[in-house]
Amino acid sequence: MDQKILLPSRKVFSDTLFELAKEDRDIIVLTSDSRGSASVENFAKYLPEQFIDVGIAEQNLVSIASGLASCGKKPFIFSPACFLTTRSIEQIKIDIAYTGRNVKLIGVSGGVSYGPLGSTHHALEDIAFMRAIPNMTVILPSDVNQIRILVKKLVSYIGPVYVRIGRNPIENVYSNEDVPFEIGKGNILLDGEDVTIIATGEVVKTAYNTGVLLGYKGIYARVIDMHTIKPIDEEIIFESAKKTKLIVTVEEHNIRGGLGSAVAEVITRRFPVKVVMLGIPDEFSITGSQKEILRYYGIVPENICDIILEGLRRG
Repeated sequence: MDQKILLPSRKVFSDTLFELAKEDRDIIVLTSDSRGSASVENFAKYLPEQFIDVGIAEQNLVSIASGLASCGKKPFIFSPACFLTTRSIEQIKIDIAYTGRNVKLIGVSGGVSYGPLGSTHHALEDIAFMRAIPNMTVILPSDVNQIRILVKKLVSYIGPVYVRIGRNPIENVYSNEDVPFEIGKGNILLDGEDVTIIATGEVVKTAYNTGVLLGYKGIYARVIDMHTIKPIDEEIIFESAKKTKLIVTVEEHNIRGGLGSAVAEVITRRFPVKVVMLGIPDEFSITGSQKEILRYYGIVPENICDIILEGLRRG
């Protein structure tokens, strides 16, 4: 595990794409008056012919990107996740998914990244929206090292993709030299036979730390980074259900319709075991910093550890 310099995922995503765009003129970045929030100022300054800012007009943003894709371009949309997945949901469904356009939707500042701005700026329903749309791939990278690999894959990956990234600096899950990443395949970070913890996005580090904490208590957890929510890795879920007594999902999303729901859908079809879903309750969340909100709702290693111990005790 590499814990050196903490960087915001949005900046690493943009910087990686910028280097690729200098060699690939078909890469076009579009944004909705959020070049600062998305850290795409480098495109506006140095690659203006590959940059479009439509202003606060998310529906137009998506439709323009669809048109560019129909001409063979590789559009990457950057917009706050809370607005991109609500204001333009019809355009995403029809102009991109229904038509199968090769557009990458990058929802920045996802989850409760915009914590102090309140529920209007929290994106806690985006995964539910996006994974319910046919033809849409949904990815939540866990750290900046994984993001660097993801961006390179997205440039050559054909089809609609929604990627949710955060706003604030995040701890690394992977080292620079060891970043296994395949779209649709989860990564096992720790392996054990007592409980499985499946997490996605920026709380994967929290899940990993929980697994380490459980180990000190004599409980051995299998911890999975489920970076791709759709298509989800059914085999790794099925394997975990057979191997462990309990599955716990951890996500920075409403507990309805997100990772927990996706995992439960697989479990109930194939090998039912107890599933505990941890995330934001079905309510408009409190206002505070991202860390304060996650701690308030118990998405911290100490609380997750207690819930697992209680779940195993009850059987």
